[in-house]
Amino acid sequence: MPIYEYRCHGCHRRVSILVRSPSESSITCPSCGSLELNRLFSAFSIRKSDQAVYEGILSDSHLVRGLESDDPRALAEWNKRMSRGEKVGPEYEEVLDNLEAGQWPDVHKLQADYFKEAGEVSEKSAEEPAEEG
Repeated sequence: MPIYEYRCHGCHRRVSILVRSPSESSITCPSCGSLELNRLFSAFSIRKSDQAVYEGILSDSHLVRGLESDDPRALAEWNKRMSRGEKVGPEYEEVLDNLEAGQWPDVHKLQADYFKEAGEVSEKSAEEPAEEG
């Protein structure tokens, strides 16, 4: 049973979906439930050393110029190359999707969300009674 990558037209996320049979026709986006998905070609991975990855980036003059000129698409490409196909969380995926679309993420919103979640965690831990030992 293969896992395929799709781009959702509803939420614009890249999602991985386990396809149980080739005749399966009702594939839905796990994020928003949309039925409008386009299958993507998945990259295969060849293990490279960190040095080989860095040299590959530095030898790509188009990418280097994009990074020097603060192009969000170049930063997305740099992130892809550095992550080397490793899976990332949905929040990180959302940031990468925005960068690929040429949009800088709303840093203030990301920070507020992060600190809100961190505050909720610390509030929960403060409410839990301490173990007596």
